[in-house]
Amino acid sequence: MDAGGGELRSAGWFGGADLAGFIHRASLHAEGISRAALVGRPVIGICNSWSELVNCNLHFRGLAEAVKRGVLLAGGLPLEFPTISLGENLMKPTAMLYRNLMAMDVEECIRAYPLDAVVLLGGCDKTVPAQLMGAASANVPAIMITAGPSQAAWFQGRQLGAGTDLWHYVAELRAGRLSDEEFAALEAAATPSVGTCNEMGTASTMAALVEALGMSLPGTASIPAVDAARVRAAEATGRRAVGLAREVLRPDRILTAEAFDNAIVTLMAIGGSTNAVVHLLALAGRVGVPLTLDRFQALSASTPVLANVRPGGEHLVEQLHRAGGIGAVLKELAPLLHGDALTVSGTTLADGFARADVRDRDVIAPLSDPIARAGGIAVVRGSLAPDGALIKRSAASPRLLRHRGPAVVFEDVYELGRRIDDPELEIGPDSVLVLRNAGPKGGPGMPEWGQLPIPSRLLARGVDDVVRVSDARMSGTAFGTVVLHVAPESSAGGPLAVVEDGDPILLDVDGGRLDIDVPARELARRLARTEPPPPKYRRGYGALYIEHVLQANEGCDFDFLRGRSAADDASEPLGLLRGWVGGW
Repeated sequence: MDAGGGELRSAGWFGGADLAGFIHRASLHAEGISRAALVGRPVIGICNSWSELVNCNLHFRGLAEAVKRGVLLAGGLPLEFPTISLGENLMKPTAMLYRNLMAMDVEECIRAYPLDAVVLLGGCDKTVPAQLMGAASANVPAIMITAGPSQAAWFQGRQLGAGTDLWHYVAELRAGRLSDEEFAALEAAATPSVGTCNEMGTASTMAALVEALGMSLPGTASIPAVDAARVRAAEATGRRAVGLAREVLRPDRILTAEAFDNAIVTLMAIGGSTNAVVHLLALAGRVGVPLTLDRFQALSASTPVLANVRPGGEHLVEQLHRAGGIGAVLKELAPLLHGDALTVSGTTLADGFARADVRDRDVIAPLSDPIARAGGIAVVRGSLAPDGALIKRSAASPRLLRHRGPAVVFEDVYELGRRIDDPELEIGPDSVLVLRNAGPKGGPGMPEWGQLPIPSRLLARGVDDVVRVSDARMSGTAFGTVVLHVAPESSAGGPLAVVEDGDPILLDVDGGRLDIDVPARELARRLARTEPPPPKYRRGYGALYIEHVLQANEGCDFDFLRGRSAADDASEPLGLLRGWVGGW
């Protein structure tokens, strides 16, 4: 029994005086855990995505020990378990292909084991949304501690962002303005510590949104990975997990429509990653919140950019943390937020940021004098993207936000690689680069191929940006006038499949438009004669993915994982297990 008088979920496994209870308790006795350690104590699972294949998460063993210390201090019993781990750099074709698989792994582990609450340890890009999605579907009390940004690198006397500055230097190399020796020196300097990308890439964006959603302790999102404060935050997270278990405070009470509004407002204000849109749509689908791209567009129009952080600004996440962190951003945004939204702290979002202060106005601008009046991400629709597409306005070239130019089409990423620097390629500064077959089904997995490289001969002429359009994603650390997530994708029969070289493409970000300027009858004729390409996978998980993945405007989740039913409620242990063992 719980000390507070309510029965713990784990008591269904360990509380019985029958054979089932005997077997369950004996299984932990074999680990050296006494019966006294079980009686009346909440069992707290530590869902650890540590992996030597994911450098962002390499310090999670130490964080897990700190979480355990916090659980023990609060009177709980910590039990760590592993899940698969997703790393964007090494996983091919993309970690996004496996986000849903990890979410299923997390959900089923939480559901199947005797856990009263769970601490989620996630960092590199897709691990955070995967864990949130799994925990939300299992609906056992959950709280997250993220990896934190890595230390800043230094190169040629300049502080580097892990991804943003790399894209700059790659362009310099391709233009012939950086030597191979200098590029090798950059490689040696680029990643000096564990932790996630240290600008407002997808990982730091998702950490910020976890705090805005109310799923992590206030003030924890931006703590650097190597700072002792992150270890202390992990300990505090473990302590709070015990409280969540005793209070039975589940994700469905926290992940409300108001919480998603808070996350979207935060996303727009920090100039965060476009990838976060896909992840928030997927998470909302798990908990039954009817979130669409229209809500992102509406909140973007009313939310200014406040964070001066790369890739759209000048600073790194470490400077944002020193300036007051996400709590200070939330406090500035207070008039735009649902401050009474419940969080895992057991109090409101406003309570969590009440004591935060902005310490550097060069990093966090005031709401009254923002960096930009409209949010960092815009939604565009039209004849080329009937179901919508995204552009990171805060990282785009203002001169290209309204543009008309001829299409230069690449059938896939392989053709792009072969032709982009071909001296015979007909291309100019006004051209619109179009990449297809890079979406959820076509990639598959919607890889981060959307930031198409600018042809080297244009770079040599000083052209540093052109409009690019694709059904792919791009790294949250990337920049440029890049239209992404075109839906429907080309492999699902979207208009992107029939764009031809020379077709005029019209982009009007303020007007919310993305069109192909050909007659509607001609567009219909092309689509009628187009057949979908053969699937990239015919067996295994890849085939399951292609068959069931939803489009980008619906979050790229599996169609059979959206929503919840009464049978999904993991607050009670599975009766079949006790019934079978008890009757053996």
